[in-house]
Amino acid sequence: MAQYCVGITMETDWGDDDGDGRIDKGLARRVFTYFRPYWRAALLALGCIAAGAALGLVPALIFRALIDHLAGPHPSFGHALELIGLGIGAAIAGGAIGVAQSYLSERISQGIIFDLREQLFGRLLHRSVGFYTSHRAGEVMSRIGNDINGIEDVVADTVFGSVGNAIIAGSTLAVMFAFDWRLTLVALVMLPAFALPTRRAGRRVYRARGRVQAQLARMTAYLQEVLGISGALLVKAFVRERDEQQRFRALNDELRAREIRASMIARRFGALMQALQTVGPALLMLAGAWLVIHEGTSVGTIFVFATVLVSRFGMAAGSLGQTHVNLVGSLALFRRIFTWIDAPPEIADAPGARRLDDVRGGIALEHVTFAYPGQQRPALNDVNAAIEPGQLVALVGPSGAGKTTITTLIPRFYDVGAGCVRIDGTDVRDVTLASLREHIGIVFQDTFLFHASIRDNLLYARPDATSEEVETAARAAHLHEFIVTLTDGYETVVGERGHRLSGGEKQRLAIARVILKDPRILLLDEATSNLDTVSEQLIQAALAPLFAGRTSIVIAHRLSTILAADLILVMDHGRLAERGTHHELLQRGGLYANLYEHQFHTGLHAAPALT
Repeated sequence: MAQYCVGITMETDWGDDDGDGRIDKGLARRVFTYFRPYWRAALLALGCIAAGAALGLVPALIFRALIDHLAGPHPSFGHALELIGLGIGAAIAGGAIGVAQSYLSERISQGIIFDLREQLFGRLLHRSVGFYTSHRAGEVMSRIGNDINGIEDVVADTVFGSVGNAIIAGSTLAVMFAFDWRLTLVALVMLPAFALPTRRAGRRVYRARGRVQAQLARMTAYLQEVLGISGALLVKAFVRERDEQQRFRALNDELRAREIRASMIARRFGALMQALQTVGPALLMLAGAWLVIHEGTSVGTIFVFATVLVSRFGMAAGSLGQTHVNLVGSLALFRRIFTWIDAPPEIADAPGARRLDDVRGGIALEHVTFAYPGQQRPALNDVNAAIEPGQLVALVGPSGAGKTTITTLIPRFYDVGAGCVRIDGTDVRDVTLASLREHIGIVFQDTFLFHASIRDNLLYARPDATSEEVETAARAAHLHEFIVTLTDGYETVVGERGHRLSGGEKQRLAIARVILKDPRILLLDEATSNLDTVSEQLIQAALAPLFAGRTSIVIAHRLSTILAADLILVMDHGRLAERGTHHELLQRGGLYANLYEHQFHTGLHAAPALT
């Protein structure tokens, strides 16, 4: 068996990425890989864009012909009607093609957003427990919600918009040269005025959008805490509504300022482009007047060139510049998303990991040392313990002694820093995470329930369980009698985090959920100090079938559990101070005897003890 001596993986603090506004070609190529599954729709969309661009030039050609015809010696109303009808037909066809192109681009956009959101969610599900203790829930929600939603317009508008504007600009430029090459050269001289502001604006928008998303993440994290049921109760209990209103106002004000700054950077750039688009045609009209007078150029050519073609070309060129600004700015969002997608999971299956089958339930901690990320003092220091299959083991000791840490290392919520944890002689790092955790049932001190029915919360342990099996598990946890008194019975919705249930009812529901899973190993934080006597007695009765036939490790809070334990492990400052049965440890007169003397000798057997 391979021996391991690994260090703790430190969580990365993913800071704001301000960047310098340049287009990262590698990042851009990666973004375009998300288009591959939709290449057929993308080709159709590009065909629609090309057809629309061609039809968009028809009015210019018709207006030129119409003006020159009407200015000629023998104008015909019938011919004018034909030209106008042709223009109307081209406009209708262009509109229909535009609708089709919009549908295709939106379908592609939503598909890519779906893929990104699903990929990021999958990565987040496989992050370690340490990741979630170092990142607020609101920050995670902002990344998967706000950041991904923020790139939707990029896919639909920026990518296809840039292609469309490039086709429009190219085709319009070709027609302009065909109309009059001299006027075209005058128009091209103006191009640097469009291009020069683009690069600087791109950098500033990139940084501004990154700061907006970072502030939005902070606000979402704050709202997640304060507007959740637990946070809302705490605010009301301490009468802090006014203070929280002021905190939110400060966050909201900062977000407003950043949003305004980001918007105004883009708006100022747009205003400059609009001014240039107004001045350009005026200068071309002046040059065109000279050509009409001295070179005999037709009035229709000059009018359509200055009012239609140049405007069309200018809008396309200006939109290309704006597209560059939007594209560079959107890369800040893509980079934030890819940072989390690319981060390797801290706890993962080792190469060649095998399934853990036929578990008997023997557990061994061999020279286990562990420190939580960011902490120098070890939570566990050279701990050695052996637990036989089927034993009930009680973990006792002062707060912070390392009891909970032991229960997190067995299912590999964290990996040890040194030593190893074995199940039936196999290092838990040599087996797949899924198979390891299939054999472990956990009842946490802080019982979590989904905002769903009692039945759905029970079925979370085993979705394929029958109604009879669900009821049997509830009866074993002494919960069925309570459930049938509810109006909706097993279909009763428990509320957020089970808030509609009492503490004892939630804990019995958690016990029933583990009974339904039927694991070989049980980890239990037996927190009953905040329950009334009746609830504690019901939970004590529910624990009997839960312990039967299983290897059980219990962070014990009650004397009855400690007395029933086959083995007691006494933890102190991360070390295993003592081990033995209740009577053996009392006779030694050590730490356990001292704890017992102070917390149980008074005869208050239901007191919160040996925590």
